[in-house]
Amino acid sequence: MHIKTMEGLTGANTNYNLLKVPFRVYKDARRRGDMAVMERAMNYASDFAGKVQEYQTEAEEGMEEDSKEAKEHEKLTLEKAIEKRKEEQEKQEEEMQEDTAPKADTLEISETGKAFAKQETVQQPELFGNKPAISKEPTFYSNTGIAEPIGKIGGILHITV
Repeated sequence: MHIKTMEGLTGANTNYNLLKVPFRVYKDARRRGDMAVMERAMNYASDFAGKVQEYQTEAEEGMEEDSKEAKEHEKLTLEKAIEKRKEEQEKQEEEMQEDTAPKADTLEISETGKAFAKQETVQQPELFGNKPAISKEPTFYSNTGIAEPIGKIGGILHITV
């Protein structure tokens, strides 16, 4: 709160409360019929009322200054937020560009490896009876894990999963 606003509000409140005293004196003097006291009381009352108006004007000026300062502060805060948002967006764009670059290692296959890959079958160790590793015939795997060609099984085949 601006100092002018505080001073204006407290001054107006104090003078408004002081305004009650001359009115009480005026009422008392009216009951007694004392015109001189009534005039002095009304002069005091008008002085206090004038001071109330002055302080009220000062409070209004202070409130206007407060609102201007608040608007400036809000504008600065908004500008900072926009600038921060732009920086974050730039960082995200940089990260996106970095993410599009491949992060994988490269692998180079030698000529012997290429020749080996072109072979259709690979010799199996003697454990499996020197059968080709990739068979084009359908295969059945039993509960024990042994692979047998479907032609050997014959009959009806029930499959459960």
